[in-house]
Amino acid sequence: MDLDANRSLIVAALTRIAGGEKTALQTVYRLTSAKLFAICLRILGSREDAEDVLQDVYLTVWRKAADFDASRASPMTWLIAIARNRAIDRLRANRSGPVRSPLETAAAVADAAPGAEDRLAQNEEQMRLRTCLDALAAEEGRSLRDAFFEAHTYEELARRDGIPAGTMKSRIRRALMKLKNCLDNAAIR
Repeated sequence: MDLDANRSLIVAALTRIAGGEKTALQTVYRLTSAKLFAICLRILGSREDAEDVLQDVYLTVWRKAADFDASRASPMTWLIAIARNRAIDRLRANRSGPVRSPLETAAAVADAAPGAEDRLAQNEEQMRLRTCLDALAAEEGRSLRDAFFEAHTYEELARRDGIPAGTMKSRIRRALMKLKNCLDNAAIR
């Protein structure tokens, strides 16, 4: 699911939570709990404390969903702020010594999503792969796609095309060699 669709689902669910709909809280939990748990765990360093704080986060979401304003912040920003604040509160309660500032703690929480440069490189690689796959002969391209993207066996593909399994293996091997050459040449340009 893309980010905009995910964001829309969360915003809609937060609106329904403000109206008291319990299933909407399940939706928000399903879409956000992994990231929020990771933030709590990173700050607290204890799985047990992170689980407790995560529960507090969703209780807060249930009580304060009406306070969310999509024009002021993205839903994830709002949820992350709640999780971070709850985790820092727990950390302060558990410690008797000096506490790192929230800014120091927040900087340690890395976003696992790929950055813009990584996404651009992935898109370029996907374009090269599509171009090279499209350059293969029709049977080779179809057999290669079915073997690797659809997880069909050589035997299944051979039966489908009415040829011996050895011939299908050779066809796919030739297609792989052509694909490799095309990708190597595309990378040089």
